[in-house]
Amino acid sequence: MVYCIYLFNIKDFKNRGNKMIKGKPFVKWAGGKRQIIEQLKKYAPCEFDTYYEPFVGGGALLFELAPKKAVINDSNQELMNVYKVLCDEEKFKKMCSILNHYEKEHSEEFYYEIRNKDRNKNLYNRLSDYTKAARTIYLNKACFNGLYRVNSKNEFNVPFGKKNKVNTYEGDNLITVSNYLTMNDIRILNVDFEEAVKDAKKGDFVYFDPPYDSDTSTFNSYTEEGFSKEEQKRLARVFKSLDEKGVYVMLSNHNTSLINELYKDYHIHIIKAKRNINSNGKKRGEVEEVIITNYEVQ
Repeated sequence: MVYCIYLFNIKDFKNRGNKMIKGKPFVKWAGGKRQIIEQLKKYAPCEFDTYYEPFVGGGALLFELAPKKAVINDSNQELMNVYKVLCDEEKFKKMCSILNHYEKEHSEEFYYEIRNKDRNKNLYNRLSDYTKAARTIYLNKACFNGLYRVNSKNEFNVPFGKKNKVNTYEGDNLITVSNYLTMNDIRILNVDFEEAVKDAKKGDFVYFDPPYDSDTSTFNSYTEEGFSKEEQKRLARVFKSLDEKGVYVMLSNHNTSLINELYKDYHIHIIKAKRNINSNGKKRGEVEEVIITNYEVQ
């Protein structure tokens, strides 16, 4: 932990040794791609114009590729609020100050006090964006297994993670992420995935990492709407339309019968991955995933 009082020597940090320092996800997110990042890089196009990631989540591939121009989006409003706060130095400082306080006060009782703030919508909507961002990060670090799950009222409902202490952020990494987002042309959205890629054109690169399909029921309640098989089919139609425009498109998903049928006309690469976030502990472990591209890998 690097506390906020020391955190903002940003000018000295930007060109440390003239070496590019890459950020990494600042939250633990279901389906995070850190563990398969080398495989994703292998299948990504060598050159492209604007990078689009409509289901950005923790942003593992975004931070690894570090494109100069990108459009990032997620349907999770709370998550995208954190990205926006990271783009404002003063709000960033205030968020970290709140997180420092949360770490000191951390307990099961305190966790539920912070978690339940969204039960009163009128009061919650009056909170500052940096206070909401601090809440999002704290709950992510302190909840059970790093899950993000909401109920039908869009209320965060993951139980306490039984940790005696939590480290809510790494100062150097948050500075790196903030610098990347502010020093490049990065557009941050909170819209439908189809809307997020509407401006993609020939030569751009779109990476889809949606809530995964399953041949059985599975957890995908990252927002109150979830992500159904009909949504998977709609996503496949968007994939096809982008392909027809000459956009480079890559998609990750589980290796299921539906996904293989939807993308049978494209390049399907099967990989092994370990998944440690699931509401059912028996469903964690090594699984087969696919990386699908509309182009041949060089």
